Amino acid sequence: MDLDDDEAKRFQAHDRGANNGGANIHQQICESFVKMFGTATSSAFGAVNRPSGLFGNTGQSSNTLGSTISSAVDLQNPNNDVEVPQPPEDTVQALKFNPVVSGMPILLAAGSWDNACRVWQVQENGTVEPKAVQNIGAAILSIDWVDDGTPIKWLLWGNMMNQCAAVIGGGFQLQLLDDWIVGPHSSLLDMRQLPTQNSLATIQLPERVYCSDVLFPMAVVGLANRHMKLYNLDGQPQEISDIESPLKFQSKCVSIFQNKLNNRPHGYALGSIEGRVAVQYVETANPKDNFTFKCHRSPDLIQNYQEIYPVNDVAFHPLHNTLATVGGDGRYSFWDKDARTKLKSSEAMKMPITKCHIHASGNIFAYATGYDWSRGHEASVSGSGSKIFLHACAEDMKGRPKK
Repeated sequence: MDLDDDEAKRFQAHDRGANNGGANIHQQICESFVKMFGTATSSAFGAVNRPSGLFGNTGQSSNTLGSTISSAVDLQNPNNDVEVPQPPEDTVQALKFNPVVSGMPILLAAGSWDNACRVWQVQENGTVEPKAVQNIGAAILSIDWVDDGTPIKWLLWGNMMNQCAAVIGGGFQLQLLDDWIVGPHSSLLDMRQLPTQNSLATIQLPERVYCSDVLFPMAVVGLANRHMKLYNLDGQPQEISDIESPLKFQSKCVSIFQNKLNNRPHGYALGSIEGRVAVQYVETANPKDNFTFKCHRSPDLIQNYQEIYPVNDVAFHPLHNTLATVGGDGRYSFWDKDARTKLKSSEAMKMPITKCHIHASGNIFAYATGYDWSRGHEASVSGSGSKIFLHACAEDMKGRPKK
């Protein structure tokens, strides 16, 4: 892993993707209609950690998944991962699995710039079935799942937040908002508790919100002009840190990681438009524990320059605490932050990878491809759409053994 902190030679300008701009989901009226592709299966999944099926912890390589699609190399799918059917018609801006609950299926939700939220059911044998789509008339910037313990099966409208939520049965409620924190592309931070929607705090920020993550009781918010703010959400939300980003350019994504000993928030990884990630600890006795590394850059010089791509998303493995990054170069990479080394890098997709998420079992890595607007409107291709893939990641994301 390259830990040098030299100036980036060149980076791409951002507009829609970098700023998470577009119509704000919280200011739109949603359609009171959910189109179901099919009914939920009657079989119970039980614990998804059991070592059976393509996504089980079988120790097989990820290439095994490709047998469900094609044995030949596909230029649209060079990593031979499982392709999700009926993908969004425009770039995916939000991607998230539902929580693990015994007896419940694995569900994957995606929100995109085509104004629709889609839900698929993922079988342990690698098959994926579309379950629902909801068009809300505005670009969806963020989504999250809430387990309210109530088997609701109808469309839910929350007037307090001007938000809409589709309930996909079995007590899982899909909320269209930003992980407790509402404020994308604005300087007003609104924190609310789910599913009650009670207001926790409304905070005026010095800059616009570009990225955020929540792992109770910690919230981290990345702002314009490299501002970073951390909050303690235990009780009344309180600001605990206001620092400048260690990265030289605009923040693009952030993800909190846990302390392996007590599962409490321990720090975060911050990605930027300059092809670099910073790993920051909340509290550390040794400042050298914090570091940055380069990623998502062309391996060779192009016209005497290295192509530098944005880091579009970061995600931590729930069991191994290793890190996944996806970028504008169309690759996903897995990293061991403790050993400070790269574990794996994928083959390049034809389009940038815009979002990713790891299922709570630690077995499935989901990622979406589509145009990320890092090269502006001139490079956009009409009708290019988006694709979503699933990769068996349990083995690939295991950390290096300590020496």
